Amino acid sequence: MPTDLFLAASGWPSSVLADVIPPSCRRDVEAAPTPRLDDDDAVVDLPEWRPRKAARHLVPAFSALSSARASFRFEVSVQRAGRWSAWVAGATIGAARFAPLAARAEGLAAEIDEFVAEPPASAVRVRLRVRGEGRHAPFAAPWLVSLSAWDGSLAAPSGARSASATRLAVPALSQMEADAAIRMRICSPASVAMVLAYWGERVEVASLAREIFHPALDRYGVWPAAISAAGRHGVAGYLLRFPDWASAAWCLEQGLPVIASVTYGAGELVGAAMPETSGHLLVLTGCEGDEVLVNDPAGPTAASVTRRYRLDQLCRVWLERAGVGYVLVRPPTSLLA
Repeated sequence: MPTDLFLAASGWPSSVLADVIPPSCRRDVEAAPTPRLDDDDAVVDLPEWRPRKAARHLVPAFSALSSARASFRFEVSVQRAGRWSAWVAGATIGAARFAPLAARAEGLAAEIDEFVAEPPASAVRVRLRVRGEGRHAPFAAPWLVSLSAWDGSLAAPSGARSASATRLAVPALSQMEADAAIRMRICSPASVAMVLAYWGERVEVASLAREIFHPALDRYGVWPAAISAAGRHGVAGYLLRFPDWASAAWCLEQGLPVIASVTYGAGELVGAAMPETSGHLLVLTGCEGDEVLVNDPAGPTAASVTRRYRLDQLCRVWLERAGVGYVLVRPPTSLLA
């Protein structure tokens, strides 16, 4: 079940980024093209990317280490049998109103956080359209674009066991301590706030929720919005459809917490902070044998956020379903100078 993580970056030493991507998913880190102007927008035409296996699910992310606020949109075209589809636009992150572009065309559909190609695509082209203060403002600092390409095959039921114990000191924060009007909806901002705190950037959960909130979609859990917000606080990131537990364990062993998107019914995750959910995010902080150490923001208080879940059950409700994780990375201090 191969997943490819393609990455183009500007202002980053390529070795730094290669060192934070699981080896089974890692492709070459490429130099990002210079943005071109298109009226009020800056547009980055990314390289043509070819996954090892034709891809159905495409999850892009944009991360700029700039405090400047900017709006952005991904536009994607896919190739099948040597023919490229029309361009399709994903959801706009931010307040800008870009020129209209269809969200569906020729077996390619934008579905909020990802693009779905059916039949699967042998190659992918990605455009990043940005509008901000001074048009080039986000590109003045180091930035990167990533694309997770997955063929859509599900992980086999896991008999995984962690070979070595890992425990990361990720501060615990509870979404349930926020205002009652939003507390059930902010698992993504709460999880990002915990990982930002791990990297030394403490941000109040409600404040981060306001940054990440997508008014048009009425959602706090739009994946690329979370990655973008982390960048404004000096922490880069990418989105990855994790192919297996070994890839997640690798991240933990490198000191990288993983924010995992899980879905489960009643009784599927023993000891869970909420009995069932159609979509929830939590932070993987370590592993010991057949248990995963987790900061689950749905714990009623910060003291109850830290939990242990069975590895086989966690693999089922994460890797055999959505499988997506946020990986946030503290850049070298030289990049933040």
